Amino acid sequence: MGGPSAEREVSLSTGKGCAAALRGEGYEVVEIDAGADLVARLVDVAPDVVFNALHGRWGEDGCVQGILEWMRIPYTHSGVLASALAMDKERSKAAFRAAGLPVVDSVLAPKADVMARHVMAPPYVVKPNNEGSSVGVYLVYEAANSPPQLAETMPDVVMVEAFAPGRELTTTVVGDRALTVTDILTDGWYDYDAKYKPGGSRHVLPADLPAEIFDACLDYAKRAHDALGCRGVSRTDFRWDESRGLDGLILLEVNTQPGMTPTSLVPEQAQHVGISFGALCRWMVEDASCLR
Repeated sequence: MGGPSAEREVSLSTGKGCAAALRGEGYEVVEIDAGADLVARLVDVAPDVVFNALHGRWGEDGCVQGILEWMRIPYTHSGVLASALAMDKERSKAAFRAAGLPVVDSVLAPKADVMARHVMAPPYVVKPNNEGSSVGVYLVYEAANSPPQLAETMPDVVMVEAFAPGRELTTTVVGDRALTVTDILTDGWYDYDAKYKPGGSRHVLPADLPAEIFDACLDYAKRAHDALGCRGVSRTDFRWDESRGLDGLILLEVNTQPGMTPTSLVPEQAQHVGISFGALCRWMVEDASCLR
């Protein structure tokens, strides 16, 4: 849990909640704030299983998975390749396109070019190619006269993606099962605060959708999970433009380490289909392995 990424605080919250749930299931749990001494800590603890509650870079992009493979310690969630692929938004989109899944057009462009001119016609979104939790996301509206001025913390090359209008939908996959669909309602952009602050968003569960759209979300989420080679739990985010029917359903991205904080979507969906938070965490531990 924890770690050095931009999503450190969310990871600490996820880790705390999952550790408490696992203790409630009868496991002996040691909490490790992942730092430069991670390998030494793992050697000292000698765990039977690592429950990976890290989010963002280093914890979700294949790096820590590689350490755990090298040390032969079984771990939860996706393996090295699927984690790295999902975290790289442009490469994961290529996998989705190859699987026949609907995604919007995007380009990778130097940060300087993005600030100098519109590299695609507005509206569009600018974001890092390898962060999650809406970290560093800029929405450029259709009427914008000038390009966005990006923070110094943004990487030298960023993704510029056509804006997909509509409702924010999400589906959790647990193993080989897509659970249900949540409709996420916010007063504005579904940003970091909307995701993690109490009251930042409202979740309609199950989403009130036409059966065709609901079923497509379940189907697309499972196909996306499989296209990347994900294991354990993943969550797929969508946008749906009601005016266009099924053609308006767009797959945004797959999260291989979805948040499991008190406001998170995955525990809510699991609860809705009859899986308690403790039972979900227990399943993840029992599913853990190497060579994922």
